[in-house]
Amino acid sequence: MDQIIEAIGRFLGKIFGSSNERIIRKVRRLVEEQVNPLEDKMRALRDEQFREMAAGWRVALKKGERTLDELLPEVFAAVREASRRFTKMRHFDVQLIGGIALHRGNISEMTTGEGKTLVATLPITLNALAGDGVHLVTVNDYLARRDAQWMGPIYHAFGLSVGILNHDVSYLYDPAFNPGPPGGTNCLKPVDKFEAYGADITYGTNNEFGFDYLRDNMKVRKEHQCQRSHAYAIVDEVDSILIDEARTPLIISGAATETKMDYYMRADRVARALRKGEQVKKEEREKISKEEVGTREQDFFVKEKEHQAILTERGILKAQQLLGIEDMYTGENSDWEHYIVTSLKAHHLYKIDRDYIIKDGEIIIVDEFTGRLMPGRRWSDGLHESIEIKEGVTLKKETQTLATITLQNYFRMYKKLAGMTGTAATEAGEFNKIYKVDVIVIPPNKPMRRTNMPDVIYGSEEEKFDAIANEIESIHKDGRPILVGTTSIEKSEYLAKLLKMRGVKHEILNAKHHEREAYIISKAGQMAAVTISTNMAGRGTDILLGEGVPALGGLHVIGTERHEARRIDNQLRGRAGRQGDPGSSQFFLSLEDDLFRKFAPPWFRGFMQKMGLKNGERIESRLVSRSIEKAQKNVEARNFDIRKNLLEYDEIMDRQRNHIYKMRQGLLQGENVKEHILERIRRDFLMNLDRLLPPSDTEAWKPEAFCGHLKFAYGLEGSPEELSKKTPETIEAEIWDKITAVYEKKEQEVGAATMRELERLILLDVIDDKWKDHLYNMDQLRDIIGLRSYAQMDPKLEYKREATSYFQGMEEGIDEDVSRIVFRIRPVQAERKQEEMQKRWQPSEFVKQTMQTIGSGAVGQAAEEAEEEEKLQPIVAGPKTGQNDPCPCGSGRKYKKCCGRSA
Repeated sequence: MDQIIEAIGRFLGKIFGSSNERIIRKVRRLVEEQVNPLEDKMRALRDEQFREMAAGWRVALKKGERTLDELLPEVFAAVREASRRFTKMRHFDVQLIGGIALHRGNISEMTTGEGKTLVATLPITLNALAGDGVHLVTVNDYLARRDAQWMGPIYHAFGLSVGILNHDVSYLYDPAFNPGPPGGTNCLKPVDKFEAYGADITYGTNNEFGFDYLRDNMKVRKEHQCQRSHAYAIVDEVDSILIDEARTPLIISGAATETKMDYYMRADRVARALRKGEQVKKEEREKISKEEVGTREQDFFVKEKEHQAILTERGILKAQQLLGIEDMYTGENSDWEHYIVTSLKAHHLYKIDRDYIIKDGEIIIVDEFTGRLMPGRRWSDGLHESIEIKEGVTLKKETQTLATITLQNYFRMYKKLAGMTGTAATEAGEFNKIYKVDVIVIPPNKPMRRTNMPDVIYGSEEEKFDAIANEIESIHKDGRPILVGTTSIEKSEYLAKLLKMRGVKHEILNAKHHEREAYIISKAGQMAAVTISTNMAGRGTDILLGEGVPALGGLHVIGTERHEARRIDNQLRGRAGRQGDPGSSQFFLSLEDDLFRKFAPPWFRGFMQKMGLKNGERIESRLVSRSIEKAQKNVEARNFDIRKNLLEYDEIMDRQRNHIYKMRQGLLQGENVKEHILERIRRDFLMNLDRLLPPSDTEAWKPEAFCGHLKFAYGLEGSPEELSKKTPETIEAEIWDKITAVYEKKEQEVGAATMRELERLILLDVIDDKWKDHLYNMDQLRDIIGLRSYAQMDPKLEYKREATSYFQGMEEGIDEDVSRIVFRIRPVQAERKQEEMQKRWQPSEFVKQTMQTIGSGAVGQAAEEAEEEEKLQPIVAGPKTGQNDPCPCGSGRKYKKCCGRSA
């Protein structure tokens, strides 16, 4: 049935055109009929008139006289003319079409070299006129600086300010500040982040925007927050940020209470002593003996596709013997399996010069999608520590989550979201389902002339690299430039050795040589150039062809391995055939490549051999290419399910986070602080009233305990005998009147203004402290919730139920702590307390965490370290009650089990 529907769709598409073609035709008419006729008018303007027009557009928008859509033809025509004058680049009609798609909140897919950076100036200028701020999101700091400075003259012509966010320093584009040619470090004036965000347009990376949002929600004063709004964002390389990095929550962390270095050391020794086997499939287990299963699986086996290491029964017994414990699944030993499995993953799933390098005595992560170094970033859940032990570098402190948000949920906060890339169509369904944006494929300005040659496949990796070296040597003799894409530092350097043995001059571009990136790329299209690169050359770079190169056939791209995602392969291919230039591409594969080992069916190798694949020989077949593409589609679907699963788990956290942040923001703005405080005090009072004097069961009343609680919490005297004679309603009304009287007296002693400020700071401190504990609890819940499936429970439903319960408990804890602290404020110490409580967290570094699965115990990359903040201490009257002392409220329980349970 699906095939019939698909066939009907193709038939109708041939007659009426695809939906994408219909959209392009409609937008093209808008460009030809409304934008292009204004070109002569704009050419007649003086330079200063652009700014005058912009001022008029702003006024019209503010008064509601015109809308952005109504202004679009005029603004786009003006931007094209400004660009022609000040950057010497005139927008093509297809670029105007791409700009309209971006303005309407779509993703523009434009092939490499079509000028996406210039396209963005059209919707950015138009939307910046509204005054809410426009964010242009890039993949790295260099591109944020380059693009803002390159396009700065266009925005400056309309009187629009441009800010740039970088990790270490922020800038404003200012032509008067050291002016010079585009591409240098000129025209960028160092400023603070408030000025960068205060600009009409702000360029920055997804990391900086996301972490600034989290930082802002840890501030104690509104004037310390830098982000203004989330009105409109254009995400450059949108597939990289919203798809590839969607599994990487942004996390701010502080030092944990203890570092279990000895655990990591001992787990590492155990991991080195365990023997690796191979997983025996379920159908095989039924045919062989238990002894043979144990022999083949040894102490543990690794599942590369799932990125897991699994201990066998024999491995568990051996580990317990090596640790000198009886059972590592009970009591204080229950953490050992986690440490050992994490160490096994560090040894067998993470490789040096592929996943990380060692630099200056530190483990530096290599981004799997771009090949770039990620300094400051750490894997979580003990993985980074395990790798540090494995490589013998200094072990750093463990961290604890203080604030977190997924990139998916951060970008879904924008009222209008758009994106651009050269490779988005393969993920169009995910963009629509997750972000509610459509992909519009923009036709190229000139026809594509690149030849994509069929893949060639070899039996072993060694044979493949020998063939690649021979191919490079052969093409190099003709003088054609060659770009070779590799998947890791290790493989790029291996190929470089082979070429050196053959006397082929070449350049290497990987994370170890990233300082020379701009120079290497600038030469990669010259005659006889050979460039070996990791995925670093796949984003944000244009390789210009040297003189005489087009006549030789242009740039030839060689891929040494297929990536799990087709987009990554397409990005590499896209380096050739820019703007109608000639070019070619071809992938060399082997049956030992990761894609084949992890995802190819068992029969594939036999099938290849039947097709004639022998040692040293290759097969070149479009059937092979189609089979590989099908495998990639399956992997992409699986990865989408993982990202969707993560988003579903994060939905409840997102609601909770929004609730907490909205509450904090209200406090920062001074909204009803007194009412908020009294509401929390009342909720805490009623909770204890119901607990000790339950209205539905007078036999269970504990009047002595309730009187003790009144004395401890509010300083009120009470008579158990008098309470026993009254109804619950009377008790509630009378006691609440007394509590509010004590509160009003405290306010008079301290002063209303000082009391409000202290209450605001107390609330912020308690909320942040409880939220931090809640995040820790949620981290633990994610790790173990998958076990509920063994009890025939749905882990997602259980997770939501438990998370809701945790959140309710957190709210009760906030009520209780606020009540205790407010009634212990001393007027003589109010000023000192105010200064004390303003000393908040001062995090120093912010990195990302990649969570591969939730509920399976497999957690990948991690959170950053931050300076540990000074813990706020309430001023408490009277002697301190010990945790194991009887509770002063008279309940008969220990203090830590009663009124001190959340202290």
